[in-house]
This record gives sequence, C-alpha cells and structure tokens, in this order.
Amino acid sequence: MATATAPAPAKPRHAKPKVPDQKMLIGGKWVASASGKTFDTTDPTDGSVICRVAEGDKADIDLAVRAARAAFEDGPWARMTSADRGRLLNKLADAVEDHRDELAALESLDNGKPIADSLAADLPLTSACYRYYAGWADKITGQTLPMAGPYFGYTRHEPIGVVGQIIPWNFPLLMQAWKWGPALACGNTVVLKPAEQTPLTALRVAQLAQDVGFPDGVINVVPGYGPTAGAALSGHMDVDKIAFTGETGTGKIVMTAAAQSNLKRVSLELGGKSPNIVFADCDLDAAVEGAYFGLFFNQGQCCCAGSRLFVQESVYDAFVQKVVAKAKGRTVGDPFSTETEQGPQVSQEQFDRVMHYIAAGQRDGAPLLAGGGRVGDTGYFIQPTVFGDVTDEMTIAREEIFGPVMSILKFKDTDEVIARGNRTVYGLAAAVWTKDVQKALRLANGLRVGTVWVNCYDVFDAGAPFGGFKMSGIGRELGQYALQLYTEVKTVTMAL
Repeated sequence: MATATAPAPAKPRHAKPKVPDQKMLIGGKWVASASGKTFDTTDPTDGSVICRVAEGDKADIDLAVRAARAAFEDGPWARMTSADRGRLLNKLADAVEDHRDELAALESLDNGKPIADSLAADLPLTSACYRYYAGWADKITGQTLPMAGPYFGYTRHEPIGVVGQIIPWNFPLLMQAWKWGPALACGNTVVLKPAEQTPLTALRVAQLAQDVGFPDGVINVVPGYGPTAGAALSGHMDVDKIAFTGETGTGKIVMTAAAQSNLKRVSLELGGKSPNIVFADCDLDAAVEGAYFGLFFNQGQCCCAGSRLFVQESVYDAFVQKVVAKAKGRTVGDPFSTETEQGPQVSQEQFDRVMHYIAAGQRDGAPLLAGGGRVGDTGYFIQPTVFGDVTDEMTIAREEIFGPVMSILKFKDTDEVIARGNRTVYGLAAAVWTKDVQKALRLANGLRVGTVWVNCYDVFDAGAPFGGFKMSGIGRELGQYALQLYTEVKTVTMAL
C-alpha cells in the first residue's frame, strides 16, 4: 500500500531495459545533431540518466524538412499507390505488436507509467490506430459535383505535403500513432519532434518503420526542446502543416509561429478541465470506479482526466466515502512491478507543479480527504490526493493540474450542473453517470465538449474522433475526421 514514507516494495516485476545513447533519424540515416549536443533522458523513479539523446535544433529541423520535402515530391513515396501505403502501415502495426514487450518497457522506463498499463492500454491502442488508418489509405476519395451548364466537376483529396508533428510525454507511443497514422495514410511525409522527457519509444518505432520498408525521408524524428526544435518546426517556411498535442499555452505559441511564417495549416489537441457528473440515480459503485479511473489513470496525466468531479448532493457523502477509500488503498511504486497501480510523475517539473496545486487547494480551504504528500524521498511519486467540498472559484477547480489530484464538487440539479460544467475555458471531454436515458442525452447535448462518455470513462477507439471545443483545441484526431487534418481539397472543372 502507498504510504507517506516509502514507495510500495517491489513485487514480481518486469526487467528494466538498458538503453544505449540515441541519435536522430533524418532522411533515412541515424545521425548526431548538427551541433553535436545531447540531452539526458531520465528515469522518473529516481532521476537517474537512462541515456543521452541527440539534441536537435533549427539546423537539424532544416535538414529533416529538406529530406521530407524530397521524399514527398521526388522519392518512391510520391509514386507509391495508396494501397501500398496501407500495406506499410499494416506492417508497422505488425512490428509494434511483435515488439510489444520491448516497447512497453521503454514506455514505462521513460515515462514512469506502470508496465501493466503500457501493456494493457498503450500498446494495443497504438497498433490498432496504425491498422485503422492502413484501412483508410486506399479509400480517401473526393466527390463528383452536379454542376450547372455543360461542365463536369469533381474534387480530389490530396496530401498537404510536409507535416510537422509535436507530441507530448504522457502517451508517447499512442500520440505518435495518432499523428503518423492519418498523415501517412493520406500520403504526407512527416517530421516528428517527440517530447524531450520521453523520446525513446518514438525513436524505436521510427527504426521499426525503417525496418518494414518506409522509404527514406518519409519519416524523420528530431528530438529536442520546444523553444529550439519545436519553434523551428512550427515556424518553418517549408512545413505545410503543424500538428501539436500538449498544453494550451504552448498551443498558442505554435499557432502564432504558424501564422507568422507561412500560414501553415494547424491542428491542436490541448488541455482540459473535464466535468465528470454523477447523478443520484446512477449505479454508484460503477460511478466510483469510473471516477477513480478517470482521474488517477496514468498518474492523473491525461488531458481529458475527469478533474472536476460533480456529485449530486443526496449521494455525495456515500460517494466520497467510497472513492476516498479507493484512493487511500492505491498502490504507488515501482512501474516495473506487476502490482503497481501508480508510478511517478514524469519529471521534477511536473512533480513540483502538482505539489503546487495541492498546496493551492489547501490554501483555498478545500478539505483534504486523502493524500496530499510525497511518497518516499526518491523519484517523483505523489500520494493519490482527494479534495472534498471544492467550489467553482477555487484554483484546483479552474486550472489543469495534470496529476493525481481529485476535486469533488456538490451539485443539486441538471440545469445547474450543465451551466457549471460549461463554466470553463476548456471543452475537451465530460462524463455522465445516470440510469435515466433522457437525462444522459440532455447532458450529452448540453455540455460544450468534444467527447461525452455515458456511464463509462476514457473509452477510446481509433474510429471515434477526439478533440475539443473552445481552448481545448482545433480539429479532431482519430476516425475519418482526422483525414481532414492531412488533406487539401482540390476542385476540377472540365468543359464538356
């Protein structure tokens, strides 16, 4: 069990991999950075260095974009049939599955998430995403147009070109698949900048893509920092589109750089402060399980975490008692132990951020019902934390915490909770727990968010679009909708 003094002792565990120093992939070659610089990627369980990684900056981004442009316009990728692109994506899915244990171990080593979660969630969702877009590759079509007069008109959906992609550290494997799958299916070439905290799986999957036959220059991976590599990619004059997943403030910077350079296409999947709404008529035990999972999964490091937990006042006390007991019993410790439910936060910076918000909750007067402290004295482990009687104006109810901190608010009726649920700059996701179908549909219609889960939480499918209203982003990832992010529509009109 988690305690305030030490992480849970190791139980039967997976082996922690040893990783050599890493280069970057540009134009089919594994190269050092142009500057010769490297940075450390660290183990969040103890802060130790896993390996050194080539540190890209503007010069490396320039080389990668040049390679991607050549591959898009002149290489075999430009002449490849859409069906052949689909076959390559299926081969990549096969390779991900064949290296399942290795990739899961790298993900848990670099990110800190429990290996059980990497194996049960990240890996199957990743391969499923590649397979889904493999199926779409030869089905991306335009329309014939009923035109007035003696004309024949039709549309073509063509690849945008060179796509820059910047992914976050919370789900590195999966976010890479969400970006690569539709971009490659549509015929684009990519330059990917992984998060500096978690570059290892991105680089390993890039190697697998090479192994299965993706032509040189189609996929380029440049690790580095946001203000250097990320800024250079966002503002590059020869990048046709930028796709970013991450924090809302950084999304604004990316969008500004895109606008000030060449008005490149932009898609953004950003932060959230998602309302998770529990009505008195629900299956209370199921709602407790869903709320617990919807907040604490992945150490609370989910953009769509149910971080504003609204509970109807007549069942508030019973609900709180159950969920607090679960939080206090959560096993925190070694990500490679098979019994661990919660690993460390990804970095010292993230640890400090979460602890700042815990202090803010206490300062604002929210009763601390569970947790609130550090676990052990090594690594970035935080106790599962629960605040009760939170009010809308409190900092922990307004700002994205991105950690294992549950904020529980009371509500009275449907109209009130819809209004309060929408009282945020975000609009990524929400959930509703009720046995009343009419009530569920009313909430689903009334909440200004991109995804509404009913009597479930964090259910993802490659065919279900995901993205946000308001400051939670622009565009939709996954599903057929994501193809719109990576194609241009051309109209052709011919006189008859």
